[in-house]
Amino acid sequence: MPSIFSRIVSGELPAYKVAEDDHHLAFLDITPLVEGHTLVIPKKEVDYIFDLPPAELAALHQFAQRVANGVQAAVPCRRIGVAVIGLEVPHAHIHLIPMHKVSDMNFANPKIKVAEERMKELAAAIAAKVPDNGLANDDKKVAASKATGSEEKAPAETDATLAQLQQLTKGLFYISESDAPLEAVSLAAPDGALTDKALMKLVGKPDDTKVETQELTYFLRNHTADDGVLGDPALANRFKALQMFLKQELQDVKVYRLGAGPQVAVYALGKTDNGKLAGFKTVLTET
Repeated sequence: MPSIFSRIVSGELPAYKVAEDDHHLAFLDITPLVEGHTLVIPKKEVDYIFDLPPAELAALHQFAQRVANGVQAAVPCRRIGVAVIGLEVPHAHIHLIPMHKVSDMNFANPKIKVAEERMKELAAAIAAKVPDNGLANDDKKVAASKATGSEEKAPAETDATLAQLQQLTKGLFYISESDAPLEAVSLAAPDGALTDKALMKLVGKPDDTKVETQELTYFLRNHTADDGVLGDPALANRFKALQMFLKQELQDVKVYRLGAGPQVAVYALGKTDNGKLAGFKTVLTET
């Protein structure tokens, strides 16, 4: 089974990319020790970094040097710490960590939570500072516009988001007392706040339908557990990937439970950057 990093390389999973060339990729750690904590990987999946041939190991460190220069230029710090742990993900990677003091490099420290918008800002700022950055032209344009505060909205953003959601939800079922497929959705957001009444109008339900909200990670907790509800780690990883995409790519994601059973319509929705609503829908059976 491909590592989570290989799935990022292939585009199956999203990431806050900061640099790329033909053989390497760098992106922000989503569970960082400090802001700007960056991971540098070879695109070729190799479990143990010192199993890389000497030339490839040297090339990886040369790429990491360029990325470190970008991180240091974009994130206030005294030094960029370098660490190779090799136990978390079976895919060789280097940690680049902005440091003010030695304790910033302590992996026993609690991981911090960085808001999505801040992660996007950091990625754009670092990408703009990496010398000879190899991000694709479209990524360069987005990074540069974000760094200057003049980001343009892609006209096909909603379609692209929906297409990614369709891929991530394909073949997935929410398992309660009965199984129901997950279906990707994209909706036109109402003007103003997403009130219960506005949501009912969007999904074609009566105005007086009972609405309850839940946090996404709580709703998916049984499906994203290490072995998932069916004892299938691969399936659990697919739910984790879906959850990661929703949290990284959408804003204010919530799960809306509509109705009182025995079958409850469920919508997991968040806003795209251009103000649309996207996510998935399914049915929860409760008797």
